[in-house]
Amino acid sequence: MELTEKQRYLIEHTFLDYQQTAEFIKNPVVMSRAEGLYYWDTSGKRYFDAIGGVFVASLGHIHPGVTEAIKKQLDVMTFAPPLHSISDRALELVETLGKVTPGNLKYIKPFSGGSESIESAIKFTRQYHKQTGRPGKYKFISFYMGYHGSTFGAMSASGTGRRKSAFEPLMSGFIKAFAPTHLRDRFDSWDQCNVFAADMVEEIVINEDPDTVAGVIIEPISNTGGIATPTEGFFRRLRETCDRYSMTLIFDEIITAFGKTGSMFGAQTFGVTPDIICGGKGLSSGTVPLGAMLAREDMADAFYGPDDLNPHFAHGHTYAANPLACAAGTAVIKEIEEKKLVDKVRKNAPYLFDRLNELKKYGVVREVRGRGTLLGVELVRNTRTNQPFPELGSALRETALDNGLIMRINPTWFAVSPALIAEKTDLDEMCALIEKSLKEAKERVEL
Repeated sequence: MELTEKQRYLIEHTFLDYQQTAEFIKNPVVMSRAEGLYYWDTSGKRYFDAIGGVFVASLGHIHPGVTEAIKKQLDVMTFAPPLHSISDRALELVETLGKVTPGNLKYIKPFSGGSESIESAIKFTRQYHKQTGRPGKYKFISFYMGYHGSTFGAMSASGTGRRKSAFEPLMSGFIKAFAPTHLRDRFDSWDQCNVFAADMVEEIVINEDPDTVAGVIIEPISNTGGIATPTEGFFRRLRETCDRYSMTLIFDEIITAFGKTGSMFGAQTFGVTPDIICGGKGLSSGTVPLGAMLAREDMADAFYGPDDLNPHFAHGHTYAANPLACAAGTAVIKEIEEKKLVDKVRKNAPYLFDRLNELKKYGVVREVRGRGTLLGVELVRNTRTNQPFPELGSALRETALDNGLIMRINPTWFAVSPALIAEKTDLDEMCALIEKSLKEAKERVEL
């Protein structure tokens, strides 16, 4: 699209997420409207939203039920004083989430987004260990290519190289392990690779001294890792290691929660219940910023007691548990439950997986991975050597936008996560746009 002089001036006076303004201006997109599965830019061009904005619009854009809940709350109360009260809407969200969480993860604190949720889980875990007789536990093990947010604690837990190196040194006490994806070509089977990767986590704990390791932070499916999807056995072994050494297992479900993987939570998809789940993104379907930390109910016992002992969770945010955001979150969970949208994802998942696998006929797709309708496609130069093909991904970014398609595209893979409401006809439209864009990108790099 063509920018007006004013638009260009204003773009040059703000920051874009993870991209250079000089590059963005070469092929800019300024959105002005969204509805359902589509965006429209200021020139009127329509885009199919194959990624829910950025894994956010779980019910599609401008969902009438969520919009109505927000409008209704706007006339009642939009802020409650967090140092003096809690709103009835926040309590309603706590109740609604508590009915769908796995295990006894019913100690719930809403926040303003995923980074805040991760930050709170880190602090909650450290304070929990101090107040339960293990004050030396402060370290966290996380994984290379994992991404947990942009605040300092969340970034310290992340293993994303250049995304964080500009701000180093970060917080101490964060140790990185290699996820199975990094090691897959060194083993005869994916299962063997996952067993080895999980065993290495225990080796790290032992060599760091178990009395100093507070927990493990991991995404059930890693977005920045290329929709990296470990096995159920990998997570079971992590659970066993955490139990063996009294560590807290934290699942970063900011992307995987709320239906995308074919269960309400990725923890249920992989059959392992962590001690803490951090949620965000799809919880409000992209309306009002919202996240939540969901912890084991019995962990809360460490934070109750006489005020002079100061056992309360020493943490808070001005907009945490905001009543407007909580009204949106409650409406989203109720809609997912009432319309049985998780069942819809399970029904659509094999179809979408097969449609994306059809792209292998172009000889540049190594594998399709993920769970539910949160899927990633790895791009290679050819399937004999599986050599990475970053030029293809870069070209795909351009052709996708040209064809009116919004996806998460990395130079060596791309990801889709359409809204839970998507029908098979919508998936067909999306896959046709993906195929057209991939074919055109391949032709560009082969010239």
